[in-house]
Amino acid sequence: MTRGISGGQKKRVTTGEMLTGPARALFMDEISTGLDSSSTFQIVKYVRHLVHVMNDTVMISLLQPPPETYNLFDDIILLSEGYIVYHGPGENILEFFESAGFRCPERKGVADFLQEVTSKKDQQQYWYLDQEQYHYVPVLEFAEHYKSFHVGQQMLEELKIPFEKSKTHPAALTTSKYGQSSWESFKAVMSREQLLMKRNSFIYIFKVSQLIILGLMAMTVFLRTEMPHGQISDGAKFFGALTFSLITILFNGFAELQLTIKILPTFYKQRDFLFFPPWTFGLANIILKVPVSFVEAGVWVVLTYYVMGFAPSAGRFFRQLLAFFVTHQMAMALFRFLGAILKSMVVANTFGMFVQLIIFIVGGFIIPRGDIRPWWIWAYWASPMMYSQNAISVNEFLASSQTMILLLMHQR
Repeated sequence: MTRGISGGQKKRVTTGEMLTGPARALFMDEISTGLDSSSTFQIVKYVRHLVHVMNDTVMISLLQPPPETYNLFDDIILLSEGYIVYHGPGENILEFFESAGFRCPERKGVADFLQEVTSKKDQQQYWYLDQEQYHYVPVLEFAEHYKSFHVGQQMLEELKIPFEKSKTHPAALTTSKYGQSSWESFKAVMSREQLLMKRNSFIYIFKVSQLIILGLMAMTVFLRTEMPHGQISDGAKFFGALTFSLITILFNGFAELQLTIKILPTFYKQRDFLFFPPWTFGLANIILKVPVSFVEAGVWVVLTYYVMGFAPSAGRFFRQLLAFFVTHQMAMALFRFLGAILKSMVVANTFGMFVQLIIFIVGGFIIPRGDIRPWWIWAYWASPMMYSQNAISVNEFLASSQTMILLLMHQR
């Protein structure tokens, strides 16, 4: 079994992913859940560097962070029972509570103190004045006291001053939808998809191996010594061999369905956060799958063409290779489209098999064109298999070695 990434690794990846996006204000909720104190400290430290270098705004909610993590924050917002108890620089928060009669012990973490000082159960232990004068201070009273504290008064004074638009720096306004040019986005997506293909190389190796095994089986079934020329019945054998090859190529593109569905959640998330234009993702997939189609179509044609006894012409060999290459591209595009539309693995697999069944039935081999009912003839012309089948059939049966069986082609 292959071990997946841990919850902490997922959090670090997600945090890094969001930091590379175009957002200049980030709001993080409980990012320390499932992380050890060292990992939490490292993440917050790098976020602090980003804030100071890029002039970003980051708000992080943490429950009782360790002291070294707490000390990384510039401003502290203490919330309790729906009230803002304190909002201001971290170095003034202990002074605020001392002015209210509560002091943090020397060996007590500040975050733990802030968590307990507003609690009715734990508040009294931090009272440093005469114990006879102590009474429970509710959260609302702390919030009112904050308004009279010098930090709170300064905050209120700043909020009363209207923002001067003349002081707005042009760099603070976003002038483009994405953080980089379309070409740079395309190169980044292309590089990522190439890396994913390397990591998923087993799938492509397995598909090629599957084609080799099926090719060896087809070579023994349609062996050229058993494939004479000159009769209509002989043409039926060649036509069956071509159709079997075509169906094999079509089925080989079915794996694109699962690959597309698995990557959709990541694609939608990154698209919504404007990481890159959606067309860059689609175009990168199309370009990178061209070599895959060429290799898989080439493996099949190289193994089967001359062994099955097809027309011994280099031109017709390469035309058949081109036809199978285009067919494989069509199959992958079809299943990529179905995966993007249906989004569910179960529904997509079921509907994908149904679409393939319709393509095969109305493709012209199982039911010849002349036998298809008039109200179904549109499906014949809409079937991509029909065009591929006609291409490879014309390529083969117009060869000089097959002149005696053109009647079969006319019937089809």
